[in-house]
Amino acid sequence: MLEADTMAIVGASPKEGSFGEMMILEAQRSGWEGTIYPVNPKYDEILGLPAFASLADLPTPADIALLGVSNRLLEAQLQATIDAGIPSAAIFASGYMEPEPGELPLVDRMRTMALEAELAVVGGNCMGFLNPDRKLRVCGFVNPDLQPGPITMIAHSGSVFAAMAYNHRQLGFNLIVSAGQEIATTAADYMDYALGQPTTKAIGLFIETIRDPDRFKAAVVRAAEQDIPIVALKVGREAKAREMVAAHSGALAGEDGAYEALFAAYGVARVHNLDEMCDTLELFTRNGRRAGAGGLSSIHGSGGERGMFVDAASAEGVPFAEINADTVAKLEDVLEEGLPAVNPLDAWGTGNEADRIYLACMQALIEDPDTAGFAFVADLYQDTDTEEDNISMAEKTFPITDKPFAMLSNMAGAVHPADSKRLRAAGIPVLEGTYSGLAAFRHLFDYRDFRALPLVAKPALPSEEVRAGWRERLSSGEPLAEHVGLALLSDYGVPVIATAFAESLDEALAVANKVGYPVAVKTAAPGIQHKSDADGVRLGVADADELATIYEELAGRLGPQVVVAPMAGKGVEMALGIVHDEQFGPMVMVAAGGILIELLKDRRLGLPPLDATRARRLVDGLQSRPVLDGVRGAPPSNVDAFVQAIVGLSAVAADLGDVISELDVNPVIVTSDGCVAVDALAVPRSVSAY
Repeated sequence: MLEADTMAIVGASPKEGSFGEMMILEAQRSGWEGTIYPVNPKYDEILGLPAFASLADLPTPADIALLGVSNRLLEAQLQATIDAGIPSAAIFASGYMEPEPGELPLVDRMRTMALEAELAVVGGNCMGFLNPDRKLRVCGFVNPDLQPGPITMIAHSGSVFAAMAYNHRQLGFNLIVSAGQEIATTAADYMDYALGQPTTKAIGLFIETIRDPDRFKAAVVRAAEQDIPIVALKVGREAKAREMVAAHSGALAGEDGAYEALFAAYGVARVHNLDEMCDTLELFTRNGRRAGAGGLSSIHGSGGERGMFVDAASAEGVPFAEINADTVAKLEDVLEEGLPAVNPLDAWGTGNEADRIYLACMQALIEDPDTAGFAFVADLYQDTDTEEDNISMAEKTFPITDKPFAMLSNMAGAVHPADSKRLRAAGIPVLEGTYSGLAAFRHLFDYRDFRALPLVAKPALPSEEVRAGWRERLSSGEPLAEHVGLALLSDYGVPVIATAFAESLDEALAVANKVGYPVAVKTAAPGIQHKSDADGVRLGVADADELATIYEELAGRLGPQVVVAPMAGKGVEMALGIVHDEQFGPMVMVAAGGILIELLKDRRLGLPPLDATRARRLVDGLQSRPVLDGVRGAPPSNVDAFVQAIVGLSAVAADLGDVISELDVNPVIVTSDGCVAVDALAVPRSVSAY
């Protein structure tokens, strides 16, 4: 399909401006030397080409059939494509028709046909594809001539397809696909093709959903192995999450959680808008430079814009290089009086000998060992002597280093087209916005950090007998009581509070006497999963008399079954969880705990198995992370112990995630001495979470 030498154009037409004409003109536009078979029973010749009445009349089967027909004719023409032995098709029409009673929708019928015939299909409801490497254009819409380049772009939006094709910033593509409904051929298939092309240096994705999770995951794994960065814009992240879940973890993770975990696990740069995508793709591919250790250094001609830049860098999570004393001395030697030798650097004084000062300062900053990337921040707003000097200085400085180097304009509308074209021709990325440009550097640094990660260390597992026992227990479909869920965690290395089950006051008193007062008493009545919602939790029970009173009240209202545990003591409340996503399987969640889990929704998700390095990255990504370091006189928490608890939970997810729907561990009390899980709610997969 993507390397077709012959194409049959169904619905071809000589009518000027028609879709049938444009399919032919677009195919011929870029010098493709393949054969075109126009198919239309009304004509013997179309635009100088012999026409055929049907696909069955072709002299030989084409490589691809372009079905430029209405929805009403699609099904018959797709069947004709299959019958003619043509191995691929392009479907441009929407495929939306009201089905007859008892009939499947047209899109579903075509999907079944294509899959059964092993037919590759771009679309439906798409704009086709452009393959500049092959000069191949399968499209019925006017698109510009494209120079071959290093980026593969796959979009579920036809508008994004067109915007990328018409981009003014000289982003070069070896393939752009408007994937549409992906009735047979998915983003994973296009990625797999692109990863086999030597010209592919980065892949851009604009996706609404992933229709082939296993193949998509295999593609991102392959991209990571080949050091080909993927930049993804996943839309629909605010889609309504499941409202009725048995455990809080599912609601907190939401429908977007699987993508977050998948992208993080395989180094996919997740962007939030098209400007950020373009800046990121440009920084990755304009010259292919990768970041080393350290942070960002930058030079500015404005103290005010530098202040804005620093604020934006903080918001985007971009670290600045910590320049050393030698670099500071070099800066002080050339800077005008009153300009501090710091990074980021405002180097503009009176303007005297600005070129000499700027060039020396840039070289000093770039040569600092903690500089991982450099941004020359200047607004390329017009053809002036100042801007000419800026461009000339960038051209002189860029070749002296192999570190990432970019011009960055604080305002996209101030980028002069001629200036940016000249810089890009020299291999210098031009980033068109403060936030999008800084985000691009963050993605570059994140990709560096991802590439530096060691292979995942295999988690420690309990004995085969213990694992088999838990699998059998979870496969039964019966909900796990709190003390049983804690026992499961304990067997996989998660520290848990000593919790015992009791069905009478005497049993409850015996447990309390054994563990020592004060204790926590909670209802263990079957069917009550969120005990606090049922007013079934009593904390800090001080003695036997208080326990007797509380037990009688709980038993009279909720039943005689309770669990009794010692109080965990004071510490930082965190939360852990497992959620099973139907596409990508189990995910591990790390979050702020207690009631903050719902108030802040501060959580990170990871794909198991997780080792200590990856678990710590999840913890470090929390907004509440500073609390673990101690605030207002509180001692620092034992983050290492919490990380090991995450690793243990990850082992549960990796080993038993297929039989667990959701698992809540909230709170986990993290103290200076260690951590302990206080509560656990486990929902087997056979138990509905709705």
